Amino acid sequence: MTSKLTFFRRSELAASLARFKREFLVVGFFSMVANLLALTPSVYMLQIFDRVMVSRNDLTLIALSLITLFLIAMMAFSEWARARLLVRLGVGMDDALGNRVFGATFEARLNRADPAVARSFYDLGNFRQFLTSNGAIAFFDMPWTPIYLVVLFLLHPLLGWISVFGVVLLAFMAWLTQRYTAQPVEQARDAGIQVNQYLQSKLRNAEVVESMGMLPDLWRRWLKRHHHHLRLAGKAQDLGHRIKDLTKFLRYSLQSIILGAGALLVIDGELSPWVIVVGNLLLGRALAPVELAIGSWQGFTSARTSFLRLEALLAAHPGRAQGLFHGEPAGEIQLENLVATAPGRTEPILQGLTLTFPAGEVIGMIGPSGSGKSTLARVILGIWPNVEGEVRLDGEPLASWSREELGPYLGYLPQDVQLFDGTIAENIARFGPIESEKVIRAAQLAGVHDMVLRFPRGYDTTAGVGGSYLSGGQRQRIALARAIYGEPNLIVLDEPNSNLDDAGEAALTSAIKHLKASGKTVVLITHRLNILAIADRILVLRQGAVEWYGSRHDFSNAFRAPVPPQQSAA
Repeated sequence: MTSKLTFFRRSELAASLARFKREFLVVGFFSMVANLLALTPSVYMLQIFDRVMVSRNDLTLIALSLITLFLIAMMAFSEWARARLLVRLGVGMDDALGNRVFGATFEARLNRADPAVARSFYDLGNFRQFLTSNGAIAFFDMPWTPIYLVVLFLLHPLLGWISVFGVVLLAFMAWLTQRYTAQPVEQARDAGIQVNQYLQSKLRNAEVVESMGMLPDLWRRWLKRHHHHLRLAGKAQDLGHRIKDLTKFLRYSLQSIILGAGALLVIDGELSPWVIVVGNLLLGRALAPVELAIGSWQGFTSARTSFLRLEALLAAHPGRAQGLFHGEPAGEIQLENLVATAPGRTEPILQGLTLTFPAGEVIGMIGPSGSGKSTLARVILGIWPNVEGEVRLDGEPLASWSREELGPYLGYLPQDVQLFDGTIAENIARFGPIESEKVIRAAQLAGVHDMVLRFPRGYDTTAGVGGSYLSGGQRQRIALARAIYGEPNLIVLDEPNSNLDDAGEAALTSAIKHLKASGKTVVLITHRLNILAIADRILVLRQGAVEWYGSRHDFSNAFRAPVPPQQSAA
């Protein structure tokens, strides 16, 4: 029973679209009015021949003409209204789903899901664009095709059957279009996205490419991908044009056939000559939405693929449950039987860690490359997706905390430092409201205040995308200021001195001492043993397991490591 209910349950994306049911119904109403009034020219022609030409009454002609003009104006208004409503519906759908798609995309990237999620906003825009295109209008018009067929049958059964044959033939062409163009179009689109991503990744490393003469080889690789994309795009476009030309040939042929059939009926005395013209108009109107649907089929196929991708994205990454705020954290971390894994790896990265990092202490973490130090840093912050066991902050499961409310109490300096495109002040303030005193205080603790003041625009200096306008050392020190902005209660620093000179390392040491004196918990990952002098405890990881954990003094005795004694100023 549960499986049946699940089968019939709407997806989140379908449920979001269902909220616009009223708007879709209004569009359907305007489509009904427009399609019914589209019969006006044919009826007008019938009246001209049946009434005006017989009675030769000028007033009748004027009255019929005025009524016809009014009805045509109403038809034009209905078509304009539904087009405008579809545009507004697309914007409303974007507003309703934009925040949710943004959150799901962020979760997917945070969880290291398929890189293709980067196109989720392209998919949203593509689906929205189709809703406002002629393709969507064709689907609203198509249900009214039978009305025109009924009128043609009323004129004469032969005309009706010819029209039915034409509609069925064009519907078959629509099926043929979907069958033979969907895959080539999608392959061409994916190839184009991959070529663009490949090019952008190389442009971001232009200095490396230029300095080591890599451009010719990379250009050849890009050209190979680009030609592959062009071949796929050309194949898809050629197929689409052939089907479009064939559809046009069939439509013109059908209209010619119905004219010929009408002429035979006139010769046999079964129809009046004017019925031929009316029948041709009605057939054109009956075939128009089918032909328009065929012409828009690539857009429909693309929108359908985008819809399915968005549906899968939202299903795989549901909205976050609203966490709790347990009060300002003291910063104690408890790990219980912690196992961290990654897709594609047979062995866990972290293997059954059970540890406690007391609040207010500096925990130094060392170990060879690949031992799991950076993974453990991410686990402590709750940003590693594949985790078994439990991480507790002040005795509460980390997953139960509200990330938005907990965020200001956490600081993180990753090994791969990335700043955002904005000013230095905005980066330090984490792009929240800029409190100048707190920004300057964080910069002073990180030892970058004087450096920032030497920039022409000071704290209003733009960092560039990824901090590209700054040196590696400058980026790292500004990222350190961002991590300690507001003096959070738990700070995780992953190789914070990897790009620092002596002055920068001295500023880092001073900042950690200040944080420790303020009762903050600092997890410090490093390969330089000299900075461990400020650590209270040291954790040694090897191959994802704890090799040693204890006080700094015991570590010095156990490993005879040349760790300088802790200074009293700490």
